[in-house]
Amino acid sequence: MLRQEVATQALELPAARPGLGFAGTVAAYVSLTKPRIISLLLVTTLPAMIVANGGMPSYGLVLATLVGGALAAAGANAINCYLDRDIDELMARTRERPLPAGAIEPEQALIFGVTLGIVAFALLATWANALAALLAMAALAFYVLVYTVWLKRSSPQNIVIGGAAGAIPPLVGWAAVTGGLGWSAFLLFAIIFLWTPPHFWALALRYRGDYARAGVPMLPVVAGERETNRQIVLYSFVLVATSLVFAPVAHTGWLYVGSALALGGGFIWLALRQWAWPTSRTARSLFLYSLAYLGLLFVAMGVDGLIF
Repeated sequence: MLRQEVATQALELPAARPGLGFAGTVAAYVSLTKPRIISLLLVTTLPAMIVANGGMPSYGLVLATLVGGALAAAGANAINCYLDRDIDELMARTRERPLPAGAIEPEQALIFGVTLGIVAFALLATWANALAALLAMAALAFYVLVYTVWLKRSSPQNIVIGGAAGAIPPLVGWAAVTGGLGWSAFLLFAIIFLWTPPHFWALALRYRGDYARAGVPMLPVVAGERETNRQIVLYSFVLVATSLVFAPVAHTGWLYVGSALALGGGFIWLALRQWAWPTSRTARSLFLYSLAYLGLLFVAMGVDGLIF
């Protein structure tokens, strides 16, 4: 059985809120945007742009797309923090976030998130194209309305369906370069869509008690550890297969194929280990590896696109 662990937010805010100060206030607003999540989204956007362009696009377009995408994701995360502040207060893993900790007023967080979304749309529509801007706003709306408002509190499939929001950034990058979408772009979407459940369930296994206390029906809470581990294995096999299908469709070189095989083999091994010998340590290893897997897979994709 997994042992429940207590983790704290990497960014700790001062306890006294009225005298937070400028630096503390800035840190609190930055924390609202969940910068670690944004960095992973950007890692999936740039390689998509390189593959779509057949090489490095113009630096101006890359900068506009990455900044616009980052602002859209930041806005979505800030609104998510506003809507989930009651849940965050109940969970040991999240109770030190700015809103439950009282660092920022909820209405200010909402205004901040909406403003970031508006700026992101304007930037992408002006310096990229309308399709890229609309896709970024679709990701924001899906994450806020479909995942946060609807699915998160009502269905164990919350992260499966809601994870589609995090799979849109490569589409934004592809659309910014080509003005359209294609099969290769949709496969990039599918890779992240299939990666999200095993990645997040590995985390949810470790914090099952947190989610149960907050009344969030994550799969480990509703279906138990064994079924969750079985689903992780199934998704891992389909994920790796999809990453390999991308190679002939996008005409990648050997660097991407070799990386997809090696990284995918590691992912499947850790998923099988989690299924056969479930512990808190194996769940943590799978979660951390899943982060490295996605980042390295897309880095290999981008480098491959520059070489071949």
